[in-house]
Amino acid sequence: MISAGDFRNGITFEYEGSVYQVVEFQHVKPGKGAAFVRTKLKDIINGSTIERTFRPTDKMPKAHIDRKDMEYSYNDGGLYYFMDKETFELIPLNKDQLGDALKFVKENDTVRILSYKGSVFGVEPPNFVELIVTKTEPGFKGDTAQGATKPATVETGATISVPLFVNEGDKIRIDTRTGEYMERA
Repeated sequence: MISAGDFRNGITFEYEGSVYQVVEFQHVKPGKGAAFVRTKLKDIINGSTIERTFRPTDKMPKAHIDRKDMEYSYNDGGLYYFMDKETFELIPLNKDQLGDALKFVKENDTVRILSYKGSVFGVEPPNFVELIVTKTEPGFKGDTAQGATKPATVETGATISVPLFVNEGDKIRIDTRTGEYMERA
């Protein structure tokens, strides 16, 4: 059991017949009345988001989420296949289950498959990936405005903002949690 006073981002628990993950939380102690916890919760099975308020003493059963490293093999139309590295079994997932998880993932990259009671509901890409810039405009000499950026397309097809000095063919490091350019690799 977990109490609402112990909520942190990423914690999963069972509530009203569904499994929720804490996206945001805020402990509020008003000047008058009892303290409460304001939360934004994501239903991990269907992906919907709700906002709920709990008393800090409310208790909910903790949900155990299984995470397993698998290799992204290929996509075939609307299905994406992931291979278990131990049994070499292929698991197909549809685009609805993935969301934007594969935005920065290439074939043969390792990802983490998330499941609850044997039912796969999501994919976590690695926190950082190195990709090659396939298309971007050249930076102009003398254009040295502080923090100036330009759009660039990487080899997976995703578009991000990069500094002006990044050119086509450069290998860059990207934070997949925020989708931001980190550095040249």
